Amino acid sequence: MDEESVECVTSDEEEQVEETVGENNVIENSNYDNHRKLLQFGSSKKVLNRPVSGVHELLECPVCTDSMYPPIHQCRNGHTLCSTCKTRVHNRCPTCRQELGDIRCLALEKVAESLELPCKHYVFGCPEIFPYYSKLKHEMTCNFRPYNCPYAGSECAVTGDIPYLVAHLRDHHKVDMHSGQTFNHRYVKSNPREVENATWMLTVFHCYGQYFCLHFEAFQLGMAPVYMAFLRFMGDEIEARNYTYSLEVGGNGRKLIWEGTPRSIRDSHRKVRDSHDGLIIQRNMALFFSGGDRKELKLRVTGQIRKEQPSPDGGISIPNL
Repeated sequence: MDEESVECVTSDEEEQVEETVGENNVIENSNYDNHRKLLQFGSSKKVLNRPVSGVHELLECPVCTDSMYPPIHQCRNGHTLCSTCKTRVHNRCPTCRQELGDIRCLALEKVAESLELPCKHYVFGCPEIFPYYSKLKHEMTCNFRPYNCPYAGSECAVTGDIPYLVAHLRDHHKVDMHSGQTFNHRYVKSNPREVENATWMLTVFHCYGQYFCLHFEAFQLGMAPVYMAFLRFMGDEIEARNYTYSLEVGGNGRKLIWEGTPRSIRDSHRKVRDSHDGLIIQRNMALFFSGGDRKELKLRVTGQIRKEQPSPDGGISIPNL
């Protein structure tokens, strides 16, 4: 197995941290409901009390526990369930085991039209209240909806708000955490001509009161390995536009520079990588930067995160260095 390592240094910490890339971490399974324990991880969001509503409970499917939308089905004894679960229970009522048939619960559908309910992401701070049939559309794009775990290399099902995910990355994925807006990232590979699947590194930076994910990867693009570095913002797309970053790699008197806006972690890691939105180094160029006999890859990627500040006249933003 090739020897492969990464070091990351911030100017504020003045220290070097080295990690060895090994097998994928075991990914924990979780979902939105499990994340209601988020207060254990110091979430800054105020948790609202869930409103108690007997009608709302009636509109909860007994099988999947999601809110029911037309067509709402019922058995001859009046037990209801959603249309999705009707096919899953093989046309048998999950409560009394009677045959369901095709009976609609029109009364409950009419009651639903008169309801106004809070967004289900109220636990993350969403204050909005919507008519019952408008709520679902809002929840799909709600700014308070939980984020997916940004860890790369394996599908991690964990979701949550930013404080929860930062703790999850640190404690479960053992990701390095650094403070400061500058970084120095060193990538070493003993055999750069082989890239088995994709190899990746992730480091989290905390600056300007926000968290950023620095990704550095080696993967196959066409027939040859390439190396790529990019930054993602741990927040939504609009906030991400308030920041810019630069990446630089070089050697032998030459250098490549990338400047851009970090992508939000709303965009998956794979989506960002496949769009080539970052610093991409072809293998031959990477070996040139490494110097020596070109048999070992030694890349040092440096960079800086900047916060954009509006100019005094309200025109073009200027970076806060």
